Amino acid sequence: MSAVHSAGRRRKPSFERRFFFLVSGALLIPSALAITLVWTGTFSASLAWTITGIVVIADLFSLHFVREGIAHPLRTVSNLLWAIREEDYSIRGRGAGDDDALGEVMIEINALGRLLRENRLGSLEAYALLRTVMREIDAAIFAFDGDRTLRLVNRAGERLLARPAERIIGDTAAALGLANCLESVSSEAVEIVFPGGSGRWSVRHSNFREKGLSHQLLVITDLSRALREEERQAWQRIVRVLGHELNNSLAPIKSVSESLASLIVRDPLPSDWAEDASRGLGVIAARVDALTRFMDAYSDMARLPPPRLRPVDLPALIRRVTQLERRLDIQIEEGPATMLFADEDQLEQLLINVLRNAVDAACETGGGVAIRWMEKDSGVALSVIDEGPGLSGSANLFVPFFTTKPNGTGIGLVLSRQIAEAHGGSLRLQNREDAGGCEALLTLPI
Repeated sequence: MSAVHSAGRRRKPSFERRFFFLVSGALLIPSALAITLVWTGTFSASLAWTITGIVVIADLFSLHFVREGIAHPLRTVSNLLWAIREEDYSIRGRGAGDDDALGEVMIEINALGRLLRENRLGSLEAYALLRTVMREIDAAIFAFDGDRTLRLVNRAGERLLARPAERIIGDTAAALGLANCLESVSSEAVEIVFPGGSGRWSVRHSNFREKGLSHQLLVITDLSRALREEERQAWQRIVRVLGHELNNSLAPIKSVSESLASLIVRDPLPSDWAEDASRGLGVIAARVDALTRFMDAYSDMARLPPPRLRPVDLPALIRRVTQLERRLDIQIEEGPATMLFADEDQLEQLLINVLRNAVDAACETGGGVAIRWMEKDSGVALSVIDEGPGLSGSANLFVPFFTTKPNGTGIGLVLSRQIAEAHGGSLRLQNREDAGGCEALLTLPI
């Protein structure tokens, strides 16, 4: 048994040795016949030895040249494959042609080298682009291996930890103070203090595999800067609108007050001074009432409570709201019997605001108003369509206190969109493509 196994494990002769034996056997038979004929013929002994030596030398030279003719191309192929394995794609095999088998092998190896070279150049360019993007992106990016050891970090990550990459590559997440970020809920906004700054951060992490091994990618984004910029822009809009409204009310109040002050110091008083004073005080009172309504509307927008979700029959709610509008008969295009989980009072206020705007627009042109709804993608899409003049511009539609109506407050659409977004939906206005007028599109989840 052991002898059989040892024989099975006996080293197999090399290709060159096997080829040498094969060619030797092929040359041995004709050479032996030739030598036999020489020695059995009428040749002298010296001539027989000479012929025998020539035959043997010819056989040896034939074996050598045949062996080299096979071994050299094989070594060339081996060197080419070794160069490819070492990622050196600049070496090419000579003698490549399609007129013999060896030439076809060289053609395929050269083509493989060119293909791998192009793929390598593409990978290097893509990797260089990735590193450039990672270096310039504002979000801090960290890549950890399965042992939570840092393997990659971008420039923002260096600033966040206040340490260069060469000093933190190889450290664990716990040593860097990032273990809690890897264990937190992904996409969560948290307050964290880092060596390079503090504030509100968005933390996201995910898993990926490299060479079959699991890795973790951690992305930390600074929300404070974006929030501060949004807050600054919001304050600018509010101050601009508040200043405009206050100036519109304070300017006539100041003018009327100065007129009344100059009136009451006259001696003697004019005969109609009481009527002028009453009229001036009425103007002041009207402007004060307008300011009061303006501030009440602002308070309503700022104090919008969170929705109290309950089952709502959407078709019944639509029919009830349309009955509140007496100026026009609103056309209801019946849709499916949809049940929503929403705050019925807030949703009713939203529909009242949207329908009122649609009727106001339709009354300008003598057109009509229609409302329809449909279910799609686990939600409902409700459209209020009017035949009014359409929108001249949509940039300021949802800016608080912006209005084009003489007695408008600029709050209705803002409140309506807040209500829609509080329910996980959206509200947008757009001009109709099939005809004149505007379409208010409300989407809500079912």
